[in-house]
Amino acid sequence: MAVYRVPVLKRCRSLGLEPGFLGYDKKSRRKPNHGTRKVSEYGLQLREKQKAKFIYGVLEKPFRNYYEKADRMKGMTGSNLMTMLESRLDNVVFRMGFARTRREARQVVDHKFVLVNGKQINIPSYLVKAGDTIEIKESKKSIQRFKDIVGSTEGRLKPEWVEVDLDNLSGKVKELPTREQIDVPVNEMLIVELYSK
Repeated sequence: MAVYRVPVLKRCRSLGLEPGFLGYDKKSRRKPNHGTRKVSEYGLQLREKQKAKFIYGVLEKPFRNYYEKADRMKGMTGSNLMTMLESRLDNVVFRMGFARTRREARQVVDHKFVLVNGKQINIPSYLVKAGDTIEIKESKKSIQRFKDIVGSTEGRLKPEWVEVDLDNLSGKVKELPTREQIDVPVNEMLIVELYSK
């Protein structure tokens, strides 16, 4: 499995992202800006794609597959792409507050701690549907790790498309998110332009 080895805050700085979108509380120390370089149209499109891939932790081939699937669906390709990325199981676990970062959410799913509709799922890219119930396994709810996680994510604003019960570490996907409900700073239209060349 391929892994990003670049430090998170360094990558955030190079893409112009705030670490908060990834669940990190640290403020990135900005280096002084000694003039801006002119970026080509292709450069802007590539940066938006890299941002989306980095935020959701998706590599190039699966990301391209998401794009092609979104392109075949009805509606706007960019909005469909963002909805699919947002409805990945690891992202939903992060959004519900069962993990501090998306990377930790991916690990929680990988380690078979998550049940979807009562069935154990350990595939981070599993796409949840409206009405799915997501919870942490009963045997894992009492471990110290989840007490620490709940303590640090309790004040985090939960999106309106999920319903969460942090005391029981369970939640429900009320509906799939629309583009307006996704607060990720990515211009998906530039990604569509890049892939449609």
